[in-house]
Amino acid sequence: MALVEYFEAERLLKKHGIRSVESKYVKSADDATKFSAGGRIVLKAVSGKALHKSKSGLVIAGLSNANEIASAFKTLEKKAAPYKPYKILAQKMVKGGVEIIIGGNEDPQFGKMILLGLGGIYVEAFRDFALRVCPINLDEAITMVRQLRSKKIIAPGPAEEKMVAELVLKAARMYQNSNVKELDLNPLILHDGTYDAVDIRMIR
Repeated sequence: MALVEYFEAERLLKKHGIRSVESKYVKSADDATKFSAGGRIVLKAVSGKALHKSKSGLVIAGLSNANEIASAFKTLEKKAAPYKPYKILAQKMVKGGVEIIIGGNEDPQFGKMILLGLGGIYVEAFRDFALRVCPINLDEAITMVRQLRSKKIIAPGPAEEKMVAELVLKAARMYQNSNVKELDLNPLILHDGTYDAVDIRMIR
């Protein structure tokens, strides 16, 4: 199995109508500063040898000026050295919002399965998730949202429930109809009536 290159994975999301946060590979701190355009960004070291970037210390968030970005870039270069080859990815930072996870894995008996849950660090802490065998329909996706204990956080109203359910359905269709073996969109950040996929990991 191999990690799907980030922008190839992003293109697959886009093909299925799934938004992702604005991102760019950067070769220097100056490149990253230009990309930030005065806003806050996140820097990540991306490597097929480090599947869990946060746990490996390869994510630095909340960078807002040239000095912070330069310092973070040097830190990432040092921390990523054991994971060569790697690239440094700059992403626009999403303000606020609720983090969810949409994941996919292959079960030896049932085949491809899709997961929805509270995302970020909370997916492991609270074990609050819904799981279904692919393919699913919209009604099943809605049931997945309603099954969560965190439903009122993720989808406090009908509009949010519909948005999250449709997002799960799109992800399930993408996963079902691709050669991707494992899917990990964590976090997807729900904010301002929309969402952005912030971290994309696919393995084929």
